[in-house]
Amino acid sequence: MWGFKKKLMKAIAPNLASIVGEENAVSWEETETSQQKSILSAIAPGNTPSCIVYPGTEEELAAVITTAHKNHWRVLPCGNGSKLHWGGLAKGVDIVVSTKRLNNLIEHAVGDLTITVEAGIKFADIQEILAKEHQFLALDPNVPESATIGGIIATGNTGSLRQRYGSVRDQILGIRFVRSDGEVAKAGGKVVKNVAGYDLMKLFTGSYGTLGVITQVTFRVYPLPQASQTVVLTGSGENVSKAASILRNYALTPTQADLVSPQLVSDLGLGQGMGLMARFQSIPESVKEQSQRLLQVGEKLGLHGTYVAGDEADLWKRLRESMNVGHHESAITCKIGVLPTAAVDVLQQAELGVVHVGSGLGMLRFEDEKGLLEMQNFCEAKGGFLSVLVAPIRVKENLDVWGYTGNALELMRLIKKQFDGEEILSCGRFVGGI
Repeated sequence: MWGFKKKLMKAIAPNLASIVGEENAVSWEETETSQQKSILSAIAPGNTPSCIVYPGTEEELAAVITTAHKNHWRVLPCGNGSKLHWGGLAKGVDIVVSTKRLNNLIEHAVGDLTITVEAGIKFADIQEILAKEHQFLALDPNVPESATIGGIIATGNTGSLRQRYGSVRDQILGIRFVRSDGEVAKAGGKVVKNVAGYDLMKLFTGSYGTLGVITQVTFRVYPLPQASQTVVLTGSGENVSKAASILRNYALTPTQADLVSPQLVSDLGLGQGMGLMARFQSIPESVKEQSQRLLQVGEKLGLHGTYVAGDEADLWKRLRESMNVGHHESAITCKIGVLPTAAVDVLQQAELGVVHVGSGLGMLRFEDEKGLLEMQNFCEAKGGFLSVLVAPIRVKENLDVWGYTGNALELMRLIKKQFDGEEILSCGRFVGGI
């Protein structure tokens, strides 16, 4: 039986090579070691895929998924693989399908403030295109240099800019994807309009490739701001919490606003104690006025306040990178969500962490699993959640990485069944082993 299965697995690559070309259907044995390591970090032990496939067009991708569906081959979709190790462990993977070759700009409607791109295009490349017209895509993913648009949507990876611009799903106007049976479907368009049925843009955001393989997306974009200034307040957790509450309810409109744990404040060279970082971006007069007002708030609360000297963009980059653990042997990164008023309480219990002021969403980093369950329980007690994004496989095998305690699991399973009844796509990566 095993010999038959092994022979069958070896036949998959040549079969798919007839669709994408031999150079784009790479057998597992021929895959680079670094890439093997990345893929294995996303797969349950005891399973290796037969090959990695790189379709170059939507038609090729549809043909690959159609073939997989007919043969009941399980597919692990990815882009560049920068966040492939996030979430649950995929089960029974037969092939990995990468969209990195689907990386074209379809249309940039400068006057309409929209851009349509293929899912495999890198986020950094989009920003470069938009910058030529003094525009930008208002997302702040963890690894912007290598992250693809499809991967950003699949993991719902927004970042600090959600303070002003909302989440990934708030940026999407239209989407195209390949269904689990290989058919191409689309939703939305180039303008905002109301329709009946599923809001597929929102449904696919954060779905971890379990519902379909994204091929094309239309985003709203924004003009680049004329001026920018970052203010940092540091001090006691109680007073920083008060400053954050005032910021949420005051007539100030930061584009980014994060609460930062004391250890991370120190690591970033920002001072001592709990931290509040706020970035104002607008016309110069507005930026100056709002920055001064926040400093005045901090002064009244007895907090140390400063303007960021030098390259403020570098500070926000270092803040983002501080949560990235890559494939470190024992380090763990978690996504958390709590009531915004409870954010400081959580960060005082964490060594390294960031929470967005407006939403209460953020990330924590642990050097190992010590204290992980306690923090998960602490977040739940504060009306929130803790989900493990990155962790050693042994940790993910013995822990519910999603930590979901809501009542929507059955509904999620019904949606999965409707979109992928044969359980072809990313099985095991999502909540409840979906």
